[in-house]
Amino acid sequence: MVFTPFYLPMVGLIALFIFSYLNLFPWQYKLSVLVVVYVFTIFLPTFLIHLYRRYQGWSPIELGMKERRVVPYVISILCYFGCYYFLVSVHVSHVIGGIVLVGMAVQILCALINVWWKISTHTAAIGGVAGALVAFSFKFAFNPVWWLCLVLLLAGMVGTARMILRQHSLSEVVVGFITGFFCAFYMVLRF
Repeated sequence: MVFTPFYLPMVGLIALFIFSYLNLFPWQYKLSVLVVVYVFTIFLPTFLIHLYRRYQGWSPIELGMKERRVVPYVISILCYFGCYYFLVSVHVSHVIGGIVLVGMAVQILCALINVWWKISTHTAAIGGVAGALVAFSFKFAFNPVWWLCLVLLLAGMVGTARMILRQHSLSEVVVGFITGFFCAFYMVLRF
């Protein structure tokens, strides 16, 4: 529950607000951006997916079936798009909007892959964190080894938990991580 896919933008923004030039922004501005991102990318998708699941009468495990993941993907993508649109309309930094865009791109890619094959969005999200970390290390010229070790340890824990819960196979977990990593890496280098 702690490392759900929806936390990707929050983790990215918190890291940027602490470790990049964005730490120069006033704390009120950073807090307001984090609240907006939290509402649109964590609270709303979680709440709406929970309502949908309850309406269908499914347990959380039953929602994990490939065929039943379409509506949750659509809900989360629309919430991410709403967040990005709002942030752009209030003229936030391009980098801040880009983080939300990366999260949305990972969700879209996972949704497209899910049409043919079930993929782990949990490991795609943590893979996205790893990919973004490596890309930001190139952009800002810092050594990410210790942070990357921590993210890879967390990725292993998340992937293992998904397999123990019998929600994914090893291949679904690995492909999820690789998908998230390369999607985030490419997008962060582009903005």
